Amino acid sequence: MKKVVAKIYTDQDANLDKIKNKKIAVLGYGSQGRAWALNLRDSGLNVTVGLEREGNSWKQAEKDGFKPVHTEEAVKNADIVIFLVPDMVQRYVYLEKVKPYLKEGMDLVFAHGFNIHYRLIEPPKNVDVYMVAPKGPGPTVRDFYTKGGGVPSLIAVHQDYSGEAKEKALAIAKGIGSTRAGVIETTFKEETETDLFGEQTTLVGGVMELMRSAFKTLVDLGYQPEVAYFETINEMKMIVDIIYDKGFSGMLKAVSDTAKYGGLTSGKYEINEDVRKRMLEIAEKIRSGKFAEEWIEEYGRGSPTIKEGMEEVENSLEEQTGRRLKELIERGKPKS
Repeated sequence: MKKVVAKIYTDQDANLDKIKNKKIAVLGYGSQGRAWALNLRDSGLNVTVGLEREGNSWKQAEKDGFKPVHTEEAVKNADIVIFLVPDMVQRYVYLEKVKPYLKEGMDLVFAHGFNIHYRLIEPPKNVDVYMVAPKGPGPTVRDFYTKGGGVPSLIAVHQDYSGEAKEKALAIAKGIGSTRAGVIETTFKEETETDLFGEQTTLVGGVMELMRSAFKTLVDLGYQPEVAYFETINEMKMIVDIIYDKGFSGMLKAVSDTAKYGGLTSGKYEINEDVRKRMLEIAEKIRSGKFAEEWIEEYGRGSPTIKEGMEEVENSLEEQTGRRLKELIERGKPKS
């Protein structure tokens, strides 16, 4: 297979003038919503925060200097509508609060492709639909921006009615600071499927279960839970931090030769072809739309699997052990 090298878009490839005179409605003021609204405003753009209710997010937006309005009002006056409410709320917000007020030439912007890719939202043909997906949590998007940097993003165009959707996506990316680092073009399909796969196989599902299984193995063999916690859970952050800074080879250079040999031999034994086969099954479940169907049904039933899972994790021995050790761990952290 021919190797494709992605083009990296940076500040010189993006022009804020494409959206300078546009009225931007940011729907939602949670982790990403707050970061986007603040960064776009600080980049000199015209931002209104649209919210469903006058709760804590409303108060936080006011505290940050915005004058939030209800969702419908924000949309009525907007040229660009940015969806930063949770995935499973977006369809309702679109059908009830956005669709009735759409005008020809408006832009619908997403930070994740789920609702468009799985056709939960099907916009009319006379609007632009594009995505800017920061590869980091909202607080990091804001923190990096305020310090003169930026979190890399992916961009994608689903519908280009104006002929300028990509340019506007790059402008939004610049407004939140992403072009300071770099932006890569993708598709809604690729972003959605790879994002879900990463969450399930490593970032949330895989790494958590790997640590929990290793902890349980040691405890079942008679080792102290506190010692097992340090070896299988606490030290994971230190290893991942080195990988983040220096890559896998940098991490291997940073550990002992004993750890190198044990890791290079046992790692491939533990994560074998059977595990990769199950990863492929997870990927196919995502690609076929079966995962989306299951999640929509789960959400409609009030998310019982999430509630049961959260309760089990919170009451687990490893979580109880971690809470007991937290004071010790925090005491050892360097003072900033």
